[in-house]
Amino acid sequence: MTDRENAFGAYGLPGTPGTEAFWAAVSTPVAVPDGEGGWLTLFLRRGSPAHIDFESWSAPVPLRRWAGTDCWYAEVRMPARLRVTYRFLADDGAYSDPFNPSGAGGDRSVAATPGLPPQPHWPAFGADDVLPVPRTRVRWASGRLGGRRTVRVHPVGGGGPVVLLLDGDDWLHLHPAMAAFDSAVACGDMPPVTLVFLPAKDREAEFACAPALWEAVRDELPPLVAESGVPADWDRLVVAGQSLGGLSAMYAALEFPELVSRLALQSPSFWWEPGAPDRPDPLSGPVGGALAARLRRGPDLSALRVAFDVGEHETRMLPHCEAAETLAARAGATVRVSRSPSDHDRAGWRHALLRDVAWALDR
Repeated sequence: MTDRENAFGAYGLPGTPGTEAFWAAVSTPVAVPDGEGGWLTLFLRRGSPAHIDFESWSAPVPLRRWAGTDCWYAEVRMPARLRVTYRFLADDGAYSDPFNPSGAGGDRSVAATPGLPPQPHWPAFGADDVLPVPRTRVRWASGRLGGRRTVRVHPVGGGGPVVLLLDGDDWLHLHPAMAAFDSAVACGDMPPVTLVFLPAKDREAEFACAPALWEAVRDELPPLVAESGVPADWDRLVVAGQSLGGLSAMYAALEFPELVSRLALQSPSFWWEPGAPDRPDPLSGPVGGALAARLRRGPDLSALRVAFDVGEHETRMLPHCEAAETLAARAGATVRVSRSPSDHDRAGWRHALLRDVAWALDR
């Protein structure tokens, strides 16, 4: 057999690229050791030109065509211990990877280097699958925030403590949190909860360290959820936030402790301070940003239970997060710290989300 006929044999894919027999045997991405402690990972696409759009970690990677066939491919060097969300971007749209059984919604897939632990409870959804959406909808016309938004509410296992999911639309349409929480509760990995999916209309404005969002959550949202008839225990509220949402959740714990005393934070943007987003390099400011400065003033956080998770590959985020983690523990909070094999990516956040919400409720 010639090299042309067995082009991807090193990846365990025998046969001539572009033939029906070749495509019938394809399951990608597939990785082999790169000799430097990482992995050389093969991605394949059938049909037309495209590039791989990673949610984080890497710039877009163009696909190359194999010898005039309908086979387009890329060999991507990936470090050890990396899980990443990706999609194919073509001239006619965005697509998940049909050869990857690990789907994450209509146009995204998840790749993981060999040897990573599984992420239980998160179902694989393909391009033609419809993600489940809670039946209960709350129309929220906020007097403090302005505008209208739709908040979805879902009782898991009959309902219980509220889990407020910031960036709620992402957890509805990008990664199926409703199905994952249903599975976790059914398996006994967490108690029954009530999910409240809170969408953001202007993330930078609402998640900055300002009181309007949390005044509205405190004063306006619980009565609306109560009117829906779904059981919801706001006295045991857990706030889950990622990136700027994680920043906002920690701010709420500092400034609204009577409301927020349990947190599950993934990759929180603790680099933030006023003016930071306008800098050429937003992460170049004081370590820990505005919240570290607030924590250094010595608040009493003895009532706070907070789980921090950051991606191992978020090298520039780590110092900011480590500062906040240390200062929160020093202020008396009960702190859990973990690192996910990911970058700034929901592929890492989703496992930490379930695990850390369960931990926050375990008192």
